[in-house]
Amino acid sequence: MTRKIIKKEIQLGGRSLSLEYGELAAQANGAVLARYGETVVLATATSAKPRVEADFLPLTVDYIERLYAGGRIKGSRFVKREGRPSDEAILAGRIIDRTIRPLFPKDFRDEVQIVLTVLSVDLENDPVILGLVGAAAALACSDIPWAGPAAAVRVGRKSEEGSSPKNFFLNPTDPELVFSDLDLIVSAAAKEVLMVEGGAQEITEEDLLEAIEFGQAGTAPIIKLINDLADEVGVKKKEFEVDEQIKHLREDLSEFALAPLKKIVEETASKEEFKEKLETLSEEVFKKYEGTYQKSQMAGAMGELTKKAVRELVIVDGKRVDGRKLDEVRPLYIRAGVLPRTHGSAIFQRGETQVLTIATLGSTSLEQLIEGTAGEETKRYIHHYNFPPFSTGEVGRMGSPGRREIGHSALAERALERMIPPEEKFPYTILLVSEVLSSNGSTSMASTCGSSLALMDAGVPIKAPVSGVAMGLFTDGKTFRVLTDIAGIEDQCGDMDFKIAGTEKGVTAVQMDMKVEGLPHKVMEEALEHARRARLHIMEEMLKVIGKPREKLSKYAPKVVFLKIPVEKIGEVIGPGGKMIKAITEKTETMMDVGDDGTINISGQDEAKVNEAKKIVEDLTREITVGEIFDGTVKRVTDFGAFVEILPGKDGLVHVSELAPGYVERVSDVVAVDDKFKVKVIGVDDQGRIKLSKKALEPGGDEVRTRRPDFGSGEHRPRFQSRYSPRGRR
Repeated sequence: MTRKIIKKEIQLGGRSLSLEYGELAAQANGAVLARYGETVVLATATSAKPRVEADFLPLTVDYIERLYAGGRIKGSRFVKREGRPSDEAILAGRIIDRTIRPLFPKDFRDEVQIVLTVLSVDLENDPVILGLVGAAAALACSDIPWAGPAAAVRVGRKSEEGSSPKNFFLNPTDPELVFSDLDLIVSAAAKEVLMVEGGAQEITEEDLLEAIEFGQAGTAPIIKLINDLADEVGVKKKEFEVDEQIKHLREDLSEFALAPLKKIVEETASKEEFKEKLETLSEEVFKKYEGTYQKSQMAGAMGELTKKAVRELVIVDGKRVDGRKLDEVRPLYIRAGVLPRTHGSAIFQRGETQVLTIATLGSTSLEQLIEGTAGEETKRYIHHYNFPPFSTGEVGRMGSPGRREIGHSALAERALERMIPPEEKFPYTILLVSEVLSSNGSTSMASTCGSSLALMDAGVPIKAPVSGVAMGLFTDGKTFRVLTDIAGIEDQCGDMDFKIAGTEKGVTAVQMDMKVEGLPHKVMEEALEHARRARLHIMEEMLKVIGKPREKLSKYAPKVVFLKIPVEKIGEVIGPGGKMIKAITEKTETMMDVGDDGTINISGQDEAKVNEAKKIVEDLTREITVGEIFDGTVKRVTDFGAFVEILPGKDGLVHVSELAPGYVERVSDVVAVDDKFKVKVIGVDDQGRIKLSKKALEPGGDEVRTRRPDFGSGEHRPRFQSRYSPRGRR
């Protein structure tokens, strides 16, 4: 059976980017094999009629990583089947979802599933970007209604100053990212930026804006590639119509409820009061139109009317729901050192959004091990974000974190990642947990601020504190209103959600989702400038509470020391079968982690014992030089001398001739096991064997023997065998 395969290809960033249609997954509505370098992703788009009535688009994006893509087998000895998606896979799915979702028709309600299966990774080219391009191509080549295509690129920047144009480059490979002070994903349609996400090394707002524009321009050839493929495939989009009943419902509810909704929006500042009034009005609507329309349809229409009322208040009247000025930050409440037994803690509250963040320090042996297609890697700085239902005054199921929690964790983590001191300076694993206690917008940025405070409270020497704020935008295409520190309802009803975090010097993390077309350059500049002012205002208030990291760690934090030994000495520290390292840790009540490169991390609750373990390791691995003097302990006695331990695990030989001045007949006459005395190093051979002397430290010990010793007489006289005797005759 032969199939027509359609392939389109361009050169992008010095590598070939190709899209193929027609060979694989023929039963999906659309399927495209995307290839960049030797990274390959299969993207499929499938739709079905909705199983239940919904007032939203039931879109799911599943990003599937398979270890075989990197030539790997799951490490577990008992379970080889790969299970739930990793956090990294969930984050990839979120990036793709946020790009493609705004391009579906407003009233389209069919179920849509996008599946990205990573088939091959070359450890250089990012499968996430390729997956997003593949998803857009699969949708464009399908019959699913969609206003694409869209595309994405990753933007890097060489961290050299003074060259033009800002050293930006498209789609850096993984090795190139090591030398980049910017890692930014920009996705765009033909005319508008749809999504921005990334981290940076304190770059300026001006440079960030240039990077976004550079990335948007870089998507143009990819969009053309997708259009060329879709045109040749030639699949016609399905027609869909809005239910006439829904149209009548909107008209009836607008006539009945829009005016009171506007009044509620304009006169109610409290989230709780707004919620109560909205519920009361909704009940009136449900009662009035009961039997005419379904309750789920009426609830959806009320949500649309609420959005319309909020937008009119902001765009037409230039007012906000809670009465603030457009560039005003909500009242702040900040406290550090909240919990007595944790290593660091802080409360950060902005308006009705309240987050408690806790910092916990541990040994580097507690780093998170991540297994992926590129291999195994460890992570010593970790941020977790929890969003319980009580934070919004609701009753709900408590379970494992969802996509939203994982996404907010990653954003807050990225904001501070480049401010965390290196392991050589601060040899700890750091875990931050942000507990959202009350939510009314921008909990991720509250978590970012709380994380800075908790880290400083824990005594972590961060390079600089980080603050963050969420910006919003309302526009009708002519009037543009930029809002600072958006509340929950402004986020839901607005046209942009722009979260930006950074230090006093510059931006460290950004996440932006656009819902409108053609955002003017000057509006983006205004948003960035207002965000900078808000961040600095918040930072000023944070530093009033705790101005710098505490000089001492909590007494409950483990004490950790870090040292490095020659690689060839690792065996001496571990010992046969781990005997030596076990003895050290048991004696000092510590934990010890030995790296393949000779780095050793020692941790424990008692600082004195940690230092004792460190000294043992240092003594065990240091070079012994002639002339050094040690307090030794006899470990073994032989006919020719005594083996004396001078350092833990390190013995030297005191030959019988070096035990005492004069002649020694029997070693046991002078020393016994467990005797302690000082010895001097008199030699170290090329195999590292140590020669010691006891007599060199005693009076007359250095005198040279010039006459034959007096052996005495009788039974103690040594017996000599003549070479001329029968047994010795030659």
